[in-house]
Amino acid sequence: MTGHQGGLPALIERARELASTGRRRILGITGPPGSGKGTLAEKLRTELGPAAVVVPMDGFHLAEAELHRLGRRDRKGAPDTFDAAGYAALLQRLRTPGEHPIYAPEFHREVEESYAGSIAVGPEVPLVITEGNYLLLDEGPWSEVRGLLDEAWFLDPPHEELVSRLLARHTGHGKTPSAAREWVKTTDLPNAARIAPTRARADLVIDEDW
Repeated sequence: MTGHQGGLPALIERARELASTGRRRILGITGPPGSGKGTLAEKLRTELGPAAVVVPMDGFHLAEAELHRLGRRDRKGAPDTFDAAGYAALLQRLRTPGEHPIYAPEFHREVEESYAGSIAVGPEVPLVITEGNYLLLDEGPWSEVRGLLDEAWFLDPPHEELVSRLLARHTGHGKTPSAAREWVKTTDLPNAARIAPTRARADLVIDEDW
């Protein structure tokens, strides 16, 4: 595990090198909720153009009906509210591209559901960027994920910045300020605490602005 210096240009160059090895590589970007994983993944994809595709872990959220059936709706976002085994299986497929595109699901926050077959990863794409909270979690089906990543980056912004981002995210998606604060306190921050020790399994820790 190493620390990061050099800002966004250095991260872009590191991703570009991964995409230039001559075979399919998978870059994992992880960290607590609100750490900027999706934003960084999209910045890298934009810079690398057709050489990269983003496949978020969030596509493997369990459906709302299944969360209600299991009694887990009020903890949506916790490790056991995802199809972790399905996610690991997709990463395994992505590591060995064949002749045809591989399709991945995509989560749509406006409806709180995932749509199957939304993201196409063609066999010619050299770099798959995947992002999510639990890529380095060493328990249950999640423990399979680390071995499927060629590199893993952990985003670790200051606590105050993290809370501010989370509150803005939840109010931006329709929660009242009080409901947003409650969700951050009871769901996001406990998940962040659970994820924090996994930074030791990352190749790169990013705790500065990029």
